[in-house]
Amino acid sequence: MQITKIETLRASRFMYVKVETDEGITGVGELHPASGTGGTPFLPIAGVEYCAEYLVGKNPLHIERHWQHTFRRCLFRGGADVMAAIGAIDIALWDIKGKVLGAPVYELIGGPTREKVRLYTHLGGTTPEALAEQASARVEDGFTAVRLYPFGDFGVFDFEEGRGLESMSYTAMVRNAEQRVAAVRDAVGPDVDVMIDVVNRLTPAEAIAVGRALEPYNLYFFEDPIEPENMDAWEYVAASVPMPLAMGERLYTIYQFRDLLNHNGAAFVRPDLSLAGGITNVKKIATLAESSYVGVVPHNPLSCVLTAACVQIDAAIHNLAVQEYPSGENQAPKRDLVKEPIKREGGYLILPDTPGIGIELNEDAFKHYPPQPYVRPPLIAPDGGLKEY
Repeated sequence: MQITKIETLRASRFMYVKVETDEGITGVGELHPASGTGGTPFLPIAGVEYCAEYLVGKNPLHIERHWQHTFRRCLFRGGADVMAAIGAIDIALWDIKGKVLGAPVYELIGGPTREKVRLYTHLGGTTPEALAEQASARVEDGFTAVRLYPFGDFGVFDFEEGRGLESMSYTAMVRNAEQRVAAVRDAVGPDVDVMIDVVNRLTPAEAIAVGRALEPYNLYFFEDPIEPENMDAWEYVAASVPMPLAMGERLYTIYQFRDLLNHNGAAFVRPDLSLAGGITNVKKIATLAESSYVGVVPHNPLSCVLTAACVQIDAAIHNLAVQEYPSGENQAPKRDLVKEPIKREGGYLILPDTPGIGIELNEDAFKHYPPQPYVRPPLIAPDGGLKEY
C-alpha cells in the first residue's frame, strides 16, 4: 500500500486533511489553525504540503517512522504550523491503519481502559444570570462538569460594568470573576465540577489574585491563567493559588511538556491532538504526565473529527481526567460536515467500535460552508496599548 495523495479540505472555519492510498482506503484528520488563529491559516496548510512532499509514495502503516521523519527533516523543528500538519496527518494515518486492521485506533495503542469518556462542556454568556441559566441546562442534560470564561464573552463588553476585561481594574477583574463563578456554583450545586479558563490573558499577579478570590468555590481547575512560554512563572503561579492549574493547549512538543512537568507547573496537561503531533505524540505526552501523577485533559476546540480522535486517546490512557467537549457538535455547521458524530449519552461519549477513528467526512456538505478566516479580536487597553489577543 502506498500514499497517493494528501489534501487539505476547508469548510467554515474548520480544516481537514485527507490521506488517500492506492488501495482506495482513506484516512482523515483535523488541522489546527496554529499561527493562523488571528486570520487565515496559510502556514499550517503549507505545512501539510511540506509533509506530503515526503509522504507520497510511502507505506501509510509505518506511522512512527513517518512521524520521526516529518518532525526531524525540519532542521529548525518544533514550530506550531508544521506540528499541526504532522498532527492532522498522523490522525489520518492511524485512521487508515485501523481500517486496514478492522479495529478502532484505541485497540491498536493499548486497548480500552474505560467504556465511556467523561466530558466537560462550555458555558457562554456575559452576565452571571446567563451563565447560571446555561449551567443549569447543561447539568439537566447530564453533564457533570462545566467550564466558563469568568469575564464575559470574548470581544463583548460586560453589560453590568459597561466594559470588558481590557478595561477592568485589578479589583474589578477579581470581583467580576467571583460574581460569575459564584452564580454558576450556586446553579449547579456542590457536586458538579466547575472550571474556569482565562485563555492566557492575566499577569501572574492578576492570576494569583483571581485564584485566591475563587478559593471558596472549589474549582476543579484554573486553566491557562498566564502566557504559556515561561515555565518558571508557571511554577510560581501554581504554588501561589489554592486550586490546580491546567495548561498545555499552546504547547506542541514532548520537550515543552517535559519542561512544564519538571517545573510542577500544572496538575492537568492539555495537549491538542491537532496541534501537538497527533495520536502518536499525545500518547507519549500522556505517559510523561502519568509519571508525574498529572492528569490529561485533551484540548478540543474544533469539530467532530478532532473529538473522534480525542476519544481514541481517552480510551487508551490511564490518566485521563476529563475530555473537553465543544459546543455545537450536533448543530450546523459541525454536524453537517460529518456523516455521524461520536455518540454522546448525557455527560459521556461512548467508545465507537468502528475501525479507525470512527468518523467520516460528509464532503457533499462542504460547498454550503465556504472557508472563513479566524476572528480573534485583540484586547486594547484604555491607553491604546495591546493587552492580549
